[in-house]
Amino acid sequence: MATETLARPVPSTATPSAGGRNGRGMSPGRIAVLAVAALLAVLWMVPFAWATVTAFKSETDAAAPKISWIPPSGFTADAFVKVFQDGNIPLWTWNSLYTSAAITVITLVISALVAYALSRIDFRGKKVLMTVIIASIIVPPPVLIIPLFYQMVALHMIDTSWAIILPQVIHPAMVFVLKKFFDQIPRELEEAAVMDGASRMRIFLQVILPLSRPILAAVAIFVFIGAWNNFLWPFIATNDGSVLTLPVGLQTIKSAYGIQYAQNMASALLAALPLILLFLFFQRQIIKGVATTGLAGT
Repeated sequence: MATETLARPVPSTATPSAGGRNGRGMSPGRIAVLAVAALLAVLWMVPFAWATVTAFKSETDAAAPKISWIPPSGFTADAFVKVFQDGNIPLWTWNSLYTSAAITVITLVISALVAYALSRIDFRGKKVLMTVIIASIIVPPPVLIIPLFYQMVALHMIDTSWAIILPQVIHPAMVFVLKKFFDQIPRELEEAAVMDGASRMRIFLQVILPLSRPILAAVAIFVFIGAWNNFLWPFIATNDGSVLTLPVGLQTIKSAYGIQYAQNMASALLAALPLILLFLFFQRQIIKGVATTGLAGT
């Protein structure tokens, strides 16, 4: 009796290469993009590393004509100690923190309400208002300094925290970004809420805002960073040392004690440290906000 041997397919034991999925490595275009990104990262890190090294030098080593990454007399924290001794760093940091937080909250409330009205409500003058908002984006902020200053003087707000906060709560660019995002939310969701008896404000609070958390987080971070870094307007609107923000306060130390390279770098690092920590904790929200909420397309 003849027997037949049936050949069964043998499962392949080949595994994809480590270079990529399906046995394919990275494409030349992706490699080029990564190489350019790495080069840009290095170019950004070199000045930051030099500032950090200089901040931990003595003033003699920092002012030496010979450039050296390792100071001859060793590293020291004297520059940071000097900054804390000459200035009220905790108070200035607190002033920057709560004014930036207030600017962020008020800006979000105003911008979100205006953007929702422009996106969902038809009213007379809507196109004109939208044109004015878009045109306001291209107006340089320094152009408004003089009228804003006279306005704060008339309101008796000079040398107060409100003089720092109020002129910075209007952001036409953020209104435009939020409006473009609200336009992408399906109107069927609002129509269903209307059928359930929801009011316009309830729809805004319980339907629109929960769906807009990524863009609201991105806008909040961008506004906070801009308010924290703002030097010119707080410098003009405040003279009282008790209401100075951190960038302005650190500048008073520099001007009072002349050019001190190590001290200047230490001051810059102290001013940048909160923003660095902010990015480290919220980098996913920042990247997601830019990549997926319409900021790149506006």
